[in-house]
Amino acid sequence: MANESENKKPGFQFNIIKDDPLTGHKGQNIGSISLENIAPVYIDIDTQETFIDMAGLHARAEVEKRVKWVANKSEVEGDGQKEYWIVWVAVERKDIGPVYAGVAACYQMVNKERRRGYKMMHEHVNMLDRAMKGKIDVGMMDEASKSSLKKFLQNHNMEIWENSRELKEILENH
Repeated sequence: MANESENKKPGFQFNIIKDDPLTGHKGQNIGSISLENIAPVYIDIDTQETFIDMAGLHARAEVEKRVKWVANKSEVEGDGQKEYWIVWVAVERKDIGPVYAGVAACYQMVNKERRRGYKMMHEHVNMLDRAMKGKIDVGMMDEASKSSLKKFLQNHNMEIWENSRELKEILENH
């Protein structure tokens, strides 16, 4: 049997950890990322049901389970298809208090009957990164879904919503 280290691909290695990556480590874990303050918010595009499923951080949300991800959308389309927005929401504490600092949406389609799912993995990774960097990117969402997101975030925590000026401006007409 070949040595496993010979088969590993070279490249950047990182750890996803729960808490602050540098707490008590004085230089260790540089290159680690923390997902402590980010949540995946799912919006069912047909019903506008909006919910958080933390398993979505690792692509294991209930809507994503038991499907094979394919790059061809036509394999997923048809009877039983469900379309979702995954909205990555990052919360930070600023001088005014907690804010929805980063909010970025991406699309996916799931068909449990066919056991197939469609999403552009690079888009999901890039949007998660944008949210973590404090960017707001919801331009590709339909108007009804933006409205559902706004209501959900307001109901989730009105103080955070009121502190989130940039997001409020973007979603004000929804």
